Amino acid sequence: MFRPPLSLAAAAVAAFIAALAAGITVSSAAAEPQAVATYKDWSVFVRDVDSEKICFAATEAKDKSPKSVNHGDIFFLVSSWKSGAATNQPSLMTGYALNAAPEPTLRIGSDKWEMFASENEAFIELSSEEERLVRAMRRGADMRISAVSQRGTATSYIISLRGISAALDRVSSECR
Repeated sequence: MFRPPLSLAAAAVAAFIAALAAGITVSSAAAEPQAVATYKDWSVFVRDVDSEKICFAATEAKDKSPKSVNHGDIFFLVSSWKSGAATNQPSLMTGYALNAAPEPTLRIGSDKWEMFASENEAFIELSSEEERLVRAMRRGADMRISAVSQRGTATSYIISLRGISAALDRVSSECR
């Protein structure tokens, strides 16, 4: 029987919040996310929300800095909706409220993306930049993210990209 890492249970909450952010109405009868597979550092989940199927790959930050602060759970997700409302939508979920300025920044190698923050989430604004990020994720080894909390604490995270290609392929096949 497949069992995702225990801490990825919080990704279920992340999927719920991502559905709300995308404007999908979430009923109290929405099914809990179901774990489908794990590919190295990434796990794949599916969830039905008001007759809409949402599929997503999720991973936890491998490193959190500074070590002296409580970051809470830090996840990076890539979500797709079967309806096509969103495809390969990357997002950062933090355990604290993010500052909108300076914007959270994501780097893979020498490539850089700025994200817009909304409470404890951050997104890429343009779909063309989302696509460029996902292509870079498939080629990269890790992602580095820097953000500032609403309290003014500068934070940084390392996200492993081991397994992302297989996980995204599975997300795509689950939400066709």
